[in-house]
Amino acid sequence: MVEAAAQAEVPQTAAEGPRRHVFYAQVRFADLDPLNHVNNVRMLTYLEDARIAFLRPDFGPERHGMLGGLVVARHEIDYLKPILMRRDPIRVESWVTEVRNASFRLAYEICDDDKVYARAVSVLVGYDTEGQSVRRLDETERAYLNGFLLPEK
Repeated sequence: MVEAAAQAEVPQTAAEGPRRHVFYAQVRFADLDPLNHVNNVRMLTYLEDARIAFLRPDFGPERHGMLGGLVVARHEIDYLKPILMRRDPIRVESWVTEVRNASFRLAYEICDDDKVYARAVSVLVGYDTEGQSVRRLDETERAYLNGFLLPEK
């Protein structure tokens, strides 16, 4: 797992509206390919770590998360600029662009203050692990997701 610190930019009040989730990932030497930039597979790992931090903000041994079972149905990524070895962590911002009955779209940017290195989208589907079938998202899940509902760039 990538060593990282997760932090959500949470508004002080609900009236301030939806926001992006922010996750910081440290670029490690092992993430680099022979051209000395972060390997494209590692960039997907940064997205995975950010997605887990976003979907399981209360994850731990005694907690079950506010979101039920989910599966990834689709990933799409555009690599815009190479990430080189760096001392400062890279930022992965995530937000929801669409909430449907049984699925939602999660958009991401891997960036820092100066550049956007990649943009990506995942489609996640509610999944009943016992019944091994698609399930509808419940009101608690939809309320959480709607707190991050912003237009896709």
